[in-house]
Amino acid sequence: MFNKVATVTSLDNYILLVVFENGTSKKYDIKPLFNKWDTFKSLTNQQGLYELVKVDVGGFGISWNDDIDLSCNELWNNGVEQQSSVNRREIIQMQ
Repeated sequence: MFNKVATVTSLDNYILLVVFENGTSKKYDIKPLFNKWDTFKSLTNQQGLYELVKVDVGGFGISWNDDIDLSCNELWNNGVEQQSSVNRREIIQMQ
């Protein structure tokens, strides 16, 4: 089962706010990936790249460019759930 991404927002300190199609909101810290995968270091080295994050077609993940992406399962499994959920109407308005 996939928990598809509806929206993603880049926050300060390399934290992403991810809203899934079911209304669940999670924060995902990408800083640990800088030491794990060299390609993610580009998000700190190339000014403005981090802010270009977008939801991939179909909501199966997010990406910054052709080399840097994360799957919806990674975001769902390792994100920290936030207290408030978002309803479907709010998701549509955010898009």
